[in-house]
Amino acid sequence: MAFFTVLAAVTLEHMRPLRQPLPHYQQYARFTQWLEHKFNANAFSHGAIAWGLAVVPLLLGVWLVDRLLGGISPFLGWVWSVAVLYFTLGFKYFSDDAERIARLLRAGELDAARAQLIAWRGGDASQFSADEVARVTIEQVMEASHRQMFGVLLWFVLLIPLGPVGAVLFRTASILARRWLGAQGAFGAFAQRAFHAINWLPLRLTALTYAIAGNFEDATFCWRTQAAGWPEPEDGVVLAAGAGAMGIRLGQPLNVGGETVWRPELGSGQTDPDPDSIDSAVSMIWRGLVIWMVAGLLIVIAGWVT
Repeated sequence: MAFFTVLAAVTLEHMRPLRQPLPHYQQYARFTQWLEHKFNANAFSHGAIAWGLAVVPLLLGVWLVDRLLGGISPFLGWVWSVAVLYFTLGFKYFSDDAERIARLLRAGELDAARAQLIAWRGGDASQFSADEVARVTIEQVMEASHRQMFGVLLWFVLLIPLGPVGAVLFRTASILARRWLGAQGAFGAFAQRAFHAINWLPLRLTALTYAIAGNFEDATFCWRTQAAGWPEPEDGVVLAAGAGAMGIRLGQPLNVGGETVWRPELGSGQTDPDPDSIDSAVSMIWRGLVIWMVAGLLIVIAGWVT
């Protein structure tokens, strides 16, 4: 049943992708902001309590609805799982942004490409060259594929006896880790530790997926030797493996607001990304998803045969 749930949700997300702004994300973001305002007393324990209040009731509600609908009809329970998985996924609208940036770069519309990148990731990209726009776009789409797709799917499958609880757990933990990263004092430390534990396996499985979908040897070499040097080592695992798999160079210094921001180089190739590289990155990610789906289908067939 898990395979067909994932297949239905991924197909629906591909055909009818969610679009920014996401109302359910905005509501949850306001709730997390309120929790931070009420509980942030610069203490680790307060951050842990706020994290529990932001995550546990939501997981409990998702599980209770799953039990209720499943008790009425297995089909209703399945529809609920598909719906929750659909709303916790979100890679397609990011891949559409990446492909839009690639089209703008090909057309020579660098300012429009910069504006699209800023709208997507925030920050200042007004001084980025075309190569820098392409490079950062690929980095963003690789990170998004992990947080918005592969990690969600893995935890959904791992906790499938609880319905779609796993997908919600990963997404909420990811959101809280990012939103409370710069919180005052030690308030955000628990969210970071919790997501580090939850993210450990999905992170490596995403990197392995890139390796299988691209150049395996270079991907694993870059993963082992370069990931730890990235400012955020967890993101470095995904980016280093992805750069190695594609044979391109990611990372490297950026011109931000007229100042050079140092970043280590990732990848084993001598090729700087271009608009075609953005499309290649998106294609590699979709190949990785197909690999997951084929493996799941084989497991289902093996279960039928035995």
